[in-house]
Amino acid sequence: MNLALPVVVIGGGPVGLAAAAHLIERGLTPLVLEAGDSVGAGMLRWAHVRMFSPWEFAIDRAAAALLAKHGWIAPDLAQFPSGGDVVERYLKPLASLPALLPHIRTQARVTFVTKQRRDRMKDTQRNDVPFLVRYVDRVGEHEVLAQAVIDASGTIDSPNPIGASGVPAIGESALRDRIFYGMPDVLGIHRERYAGKRVLVVGSGHSAFNVLNDLARLARQVPGTRIEWAVRRPSLRRVLGGGEHDQLKERGRLGLTIGKLVEDGMLQVTTDFHLDRLEITGDGIVAHGDGKQTRPVDEIVASTGFRPDLGILSELRIALDPGTQAPVALVPLIDPNLHSCGSVRPHGAEELKHPDAGIYIVGMKSYGRAPTFLLLTGYEQVRSVVAAIAGDWEAARRVELVLPETGVCVTQFAEEDAAETKSSCCGPAPVANASAVESQAAGGCCGGPAPDDADACCVRDAQAKAEGESGCGCASEPAVAVESRAVACCK
Repeated sequence: MNLALPVVVIGGGPVGLAAAAHLIERGLTPLVLEAGDSVGAGMLRWAHVRMFSPWEFAIDRAAAALLAKHGWIAPDLAQFPSGGDVVERYLKPLASLPALLPHIRTQARVTFVTKQRRDRMKDTQRNDVPFLVRYVDRVGEHEVLAQAVIDASGTIDSPNPIGASGVPAIGESALRDRIFYGMPDVLGIHRERYAGKRVLVVGSGHSAFNVLNDLARLARQVPGTRIEWAVRRPSLRRVLGGGEHDQLKERGRLGLTIGKLVEDGMLQVTTDFHLDRLEITGDGIVAHGDGKQTRPVDEIVASTGFRPDLGILSELRIALDPGTQAPVALVPLIDPNLHSCGSVRPHGAEELKHPDAGIYIVGMKSYGRAPTFLLLTGYEQVRSVVAAIAGDWEAARRVELVLPETGVCVTQFAEEDAAETKSSCCGPAPVANASAVESQAAGGCCGGPAPDDADACCVRDAQAKAEGESGCGCASEPAVAVESRAVACCK
C-alpha cells in the first residue's frame, strides 16, 4: 500500500471534518469530499433546530486545537447551539484553516468506492492495492486512489418511509409533495406551508418532538392549525423519555413539554398505529392502519428517522448486521432492541473495521438504523480510526469516553414490553471484548431474564427480592458509561 496516498473522507460534516483534523495531527493527508455546496450541508437542513447537547459535546478535541492555533475563540461550552450555529461558528472556521482548506472539495458527490482493479469477488493481493474512489463534481467524473477511506457521509439523504413495513405506505409515493421528511422550519421558511393547516406528524423520536413543539407554537399564533400525531407504540410512556432524569437536560425538558401538550389537548394522538395506506379524500389525506384511521389532514411530516445508503460501498467487503445495518461488532452496543437504557459502551476502530482493511463507516451512518447517536461518539470513533490507519493500534484500542444517559431504564416500562418479549433490565456489564458482549446480549445482564412467575427485571433482581431485599437496584440506578470499554449494569 502506498502510504503517500491520501485518506479519503466522505462527508464534510462535523465527524468528517474531525477525521480530517485527526489525520493532519497524525501527519497524514486527508481528502474530504462533500456532496453539498458547503461543509455542514446536512446540518444546514435543520439549521433552525437547537441541539440537545451543549457546545461542550459538539466540538472535537483535535479540531479545537487546530482552530486555537489561529486565534479561534470557542463559544460558551455550556450553551446549546442550533445546527446553524455549529456550521457557522465551528465547521466553516475549521474548514477555512490553511491546514484544511486545500484538502476539502465541495459539490463533490462520491458515487463508488472499490479496490483498484479488484471487484468484490477477487481475492488476490486484495489488501495490498489501494482504494479507488469515484466522485462527480461540476466538471464531471473523477477517480482518486486512497490508502484508506472514512465514510462519514451520514444518513440525511435516506429518510425512512412512513409505511410500518419499512417500505413506502400505499399512496405515499404519489403524495410526496404533501410530505416533508425530517424537520421542517415550521416557524421560519416553511411557516406558510403549515399555518392554518391540518398536519399529521408521524414518528416518536426527538425530531418529531421538535416538529410537534413548533407546530403547537404556530397553532397558538394562527387559528385553524390542527395537529395530529401518530406513533407505533401502544402508549406514550417510553416515547416521552427520561424527563427530569435525562442527563441531556434539553432533551428531557422537551419530552416533558410534549407530554403537557398532549395533556392540554393541543396534540391529538393515535397510539399503536401502524400506517400502511394513505388515501386522498374530498376532505383531505387520511392515514389508515390496523383498522384505524386518522382524521383528514392537509400535510404530513415524516419524522421517522433515517437509514444508511450503502450503495457506494457495494463493491467492498463490509460486515454489516442484517437488522440494524451497522458493523457487526458494534451492534450489541447500540441495537435499540437490546439497549433501552441508552448507554453506549465506548468503541472505536476494533468495532468499526471490516473484512476489507482500511474502510471505516463512522458517525451517524455507523449506527445504521439505530437512532441514538451523539456527536461525541463520532469524534471518539474517528480519533480511534485515524490512530489505526496511522498504525498506532495501542491508541486505537484505548477508547475512553463517558456519554450522557439517553433516557430511562427499560424496567420502568415493564408492562409495556410484556406483550413483546421479556428481556433483561439494562445493557451489558463490563466485558473485555465484543464477542463477550454478544454472549451477554443473548443471555441478558444480571443473570438473564427473570423467571416467568417473578415480579422482577432479571435473575439477580428476583434473587434479591426472594431474600427480602427491595431488588438489585438497577431500576433505580440506570447504567452509565464508565471506564474504558465498560458499562455498569447493576450496582
